[in-house]
Amino acid sequence: MLEEKEAGQQELSNKASALVLTDNNFNLEEYENMDELYEETLKPFREGEIVQGVVIQIEKDSALIDVGYKSEGSILLSEFPGAGRGLKIGDQVEVYLEKMEDSEGQIVLSKEKADKIKVWDDLTQAYDNNEAVEGTVIAKIKGGLAVDIGLKAFLPGSQIDLRPIRNLDKLIGQKFRMKIIKMNRRRGNIVLSRRAILEEEKEESRRDLLARLEEGQILDGVVKNITDYGAFIDLGGIDGLLHITDMAWGRIQHPSELLSLGDKVKIIIIKYDRQSQRVSLGIKQMKQDPWAEADTKYALGSKVKGKVISIADYGAFVELEPGIEGLVHVSELSWDKRIKHPSKIVSPGDVIEAVVLSLDKENRRISLGMKQIEPNPWDTIKEKYPVGSTVEGKIRNLTDFGAFLALEEGIDGLIHISDISWSQKIKHPSDILKKGQKVSAKVLNIDQETARLSLGIKQLTPDPWEKVESSYKVGDVVKAKIIKLTNFGAFAEIEEGIEGLIHLSQLSEKKISSPAEVISLDDEVMVRIIRIELEGRKLGLSLIAREGAEEEALSLGEGSGSIPKAEEAESSREEN
Repeated sequence: MLEEKEAGQQELSNKASALVLTDNNFNLEEYENMDELYEETLKPFREGEIVQGVVIQIEKDSALIDVGYKSEGSILLSEFPGAGRGLKIGDQVEVYLEKMEDSEGQIVLSKEKADKIKVWDDLTQAYDNNEAVEGTVIAKIKGGLAVDIGLKAFLPGSQIDLRPIRNLDKLIGQKFRMKIIKMNRRRGNIVLSRRAILEEEKEESRRDLLARLEEGQILDGVVKNITDYGAFIDLGGIDGLLHITDMAWGRIQHPSELLSLGDKVKIIIIKYDRQSQRVSLGIKQMKQDPWAEADTKYALGSKVKGKVISIADYGAFVELEPGIEGLVHVSELSWDKRIKHPSKIVSPGDVIEAVVLSLDKENRRISLGMKQIEPNPWDTIKEKYPVGSTVEGKIRNLTDFGAFLALEEGIDGLIHISDISWSQKIKHPSDILKKGQKVSAKVLNIDQETARLSLGIKQLTPDPWEKVESSYKVGDVVKAKIIKLTNFGAFAEIEEGIEGLIHLSQLSEKKISSPAEVISLDDEVMVRIIRIELEGRKLGLSLIAREGAEEEALSLGEGSGSIPKAEEAESSREEN
């Protein structure tokens, strides 16, 4: 113990002597002894300050540090960077003076606190000077990220990037340059912004870009936003609009067909307004306009192949190559005039063959025809279906005025309602015919120019009225069957296909108000022919029982006034 005390006194004497030797103005006579002198040398030391020290000894878990005080301080190696693995005797280190003496009279030092204070000082200086700091993302926390910048700091989600980032986990472990936007040393709070750095870089890049921007320049950009009418491209500090019409020579329905957010694209500046700083961009302009050689590639009458890309009521649009489309009008789809809508023939995506009908290079229009690929069936219609020949087909459609009979693809014939039956009074073709029914008909007329074919069913049998003139005369009494009753008389059939009207006035010598007072349907009666009109296919009949010569019969027809009434009745019957 005595030796340790003497060693301590000797150390004090050495330190005091060193102080005397380094200070020429030092007056040794002012101090009563060496202890008083040494105490004076301790005055520069203050608790809570950072002091310079020297490593004088390294032990298993700690290092002994001499700071020029009467005793050395011990610091755990774990407080040093790398747990003190690179620490050597003689190294100078900055340490924090926590206490001048502990309970054992030893000075208490801390390397960790010194480092933290030093970091705070450096960060404060960076904050005051608006300088950037570098940090590493260490964790995702509520509202943002935790970042190590020597101290733990907070990077809010809104300050991470210029645009929101959905997956923050991918940033963990990455290093970024940031700025301190708030700090409170007392509370230990630091708030960072990476966005501030990015905005500065963007503005600098923007100024540089604006200075060298010019029309016709080709640049690299990144898709920043996509709308229905185009895409906004980030050129590196300034955004330009890439309109949907400038994306491709071919037709596209939406920009998303070609681009996605974040895509890197090569674009050309097609217009630049320096005053408003608006930039119009294009992609298709970097390729040759396909219409430049369209007139030579698609000569009139040439056969082409293409893909149906869209359908309208009036036709189908066919892409012959990217940027060149042709229209097949609905009338040019098929020789069959029944086609009312293109969807009956083609669908989007179909690859079809067509013939170039016309080309307007100036207005970028090509008219195509699909039916021209096949022979026109109407060119040989007269040879295939000569007038007077009998044909067979199925009823395709029924209308008020007749029925359409399908003979083959593209060839329909019209059976007019008046050509269905010689004898039956038909109000609508559906009274006799049905859709899909297989029938035979005779060819009555062919008009190649208008592509019309007239057919008749009744013409397959002789016209019963052709023999009326030779078989019947006015005054003849014949047997007839009542087939219809009306308010003005009764219709009677004298043979199949030949009928006549018995007017109300010719049913009885007595005055009657209804035919039913005298006769009934299906009654078989004897009637006298009082009028024959071959052209109008009309017969006037009388049920009045009279005897007499032909003059009497004629007098009934001419003088009684019954014939005009019969004509009116016949007209009324046809109208009904």
